[in-house]
Amino acid sequence: MADATTLQVEGMSCGHCIRAVTNAITALDQAAKVEVDLAAKRVVAQTKLPRADVVRAVEEEGFAVKG
Repeated sequence: MADATTLQVEGMSCGHCIRAVTNAITALDQAAKVEVDLAAKRVVAQTKLPRADVVRAVEEEGFAVKG
């Protein structure tokens, strides 16, 4: 079973942001389930990927991961 990785992400504001983050993570793990909450600035990814890989994927899309 995949572990949950929760990130606080700055700069997400629209549907395009949701797709960009989701696609970046699922490009590395096709089985990942990604939930994005724009209001809470939170991304929860159910994935087998290490946290560092998830953070890098999100940051490569131009978003800042906090904490």
